[in-house]
Amino acid sequence: MAVTVERDSSGLCRIHVIGEMTIYTALELKGELLTPMAQGDAIEINLAAVSEIDAAGLQLLVLAKTEAQAQNKTLSLTDHSPAVLNMLELCDLEGFFGDTVLIHATE
Repeated sequence: MAVTVERDSSGLCRIHVIGEMTIYTALELKGELLTPMAQGDAIEINLAAVSEIDAAGLQLLVLAKTEAQAQNKTLSLTDHSPAVLNMLELCDLEGFFGDTVLIHATE
């Protein structure tokens, strides 16, 4: 699991999550997701490179969203990987985050 953070001049903080979002990476990932919130009013979490996500990873995304709302900040999830889309669909949480998701065609 790796996380990169980019900030632009408008105050947008982009967080890119690469690899697993699982119980094995949850503790480390929690700090990586929540720390940037103190440094910007708008946060974007790019999930394109998430290879695996379990309930612990999903809980972190829910935590990040609720923390952002509590701090009157905007948090959006972008470029959902197939693993993330599957988890959101499994838990019926596509609408919770309020982000546009692309549904990939299945064969």
